[in-house]
Amino acid sequence: MMSGPAIRRGERDVERAAKRRARMRAFTGLTCVLMLAGVDTARGTEPRLLPPSATNLEREPTVSRTTKDDAYAAARNAMVDQQIVARGVSDERVLAAMRKIPRHEFIPRRGHGAAYQDSPVPIGEGQTISQPLIVAVMTEAARLGETSKVLEIGTGSGYQAAVLAEVAGEVYSIEIVPSLAERARALLHRTGYERVHLRLGDGYAGWPEAAPFDAIVVTAAPAEIPEPLVEQLAVGGRMVIPVGRWFQELIVLTRTESGVERESIFPVRFVPMTGEAQERD
Repeated sequence: MMSGPAIRRGERDVERAAKRRARMRAFTGLTCVLMLAGVDTARGTEPRLLPPSATNLEREPTVSRTTKDDAYAAARNAMVDQQIVARGVSDERVLAAMRKIPRHEFIPRRGHGAAYQDSPVPIGEGQTISQPLIVAVMTEAARLGETSKVLEIGTGSGYQAAVLAEVAGEVYSIEIVPSLAERARALLHRTGYERVHLRLGDGYAGWPEAAPFDAIVVTAAPAEIPEPLVEQLAVGGRMVIPVGRWFQELIVLTRTESGVERESIFPVRFVPMTGEAQERD
């Protein structure tokens, strides 16, 4: 016969399993739609159209000069309400950041009309700006505070870094593609996010001289979690990372005094992490 503590542990296990099943039901449909559409939810938060059209490659930043009188505000609010809140994201600071940041500014001009749709948009170099929901989910999962120091692996367009900068205290971001790093630096500067520290390099090794970090958000999938990133997490810090080769999951790793705790959020499909991560695979 089970004792009282054993019964309570069993009840907690059943409750956790039910929550995991609910999360998977909520997001499996989204993942299937993206895959059927030929979209690879790549670079973590940055779903990638396969293959990109050469006509979509615009290399110069296209930041407008009229953000105070923002004609996209209504579309941005609708994006948050219909695509993000309706799918269960509830962190008010994350929602406020995504209502505020001009997502269209991080997209080449010809893509501005699609900026607030429920889909990724090409930004050049075979990459895209993330689907809004994925940005929100990963930011919320990081559990950032106003003074948190966060590391992002994979800057891409710079949009995720801007969201992190609104929610956290200080942001460090690494991009391995030179042209993307250069453009993101210009965009973040011109949209007022000077607190984002941007580095060109291989994110596998992290940013050791700035560690430890309260959170790490990884936007590409390694086969295994990079140990250097785990070592750069502060005790109590959380890493949000897609992990796996063909079958991938979005994982939240929490560093504790005695080791790490690992929680699976839902299945995903991301492009692989390049650089050293590929060499180790």
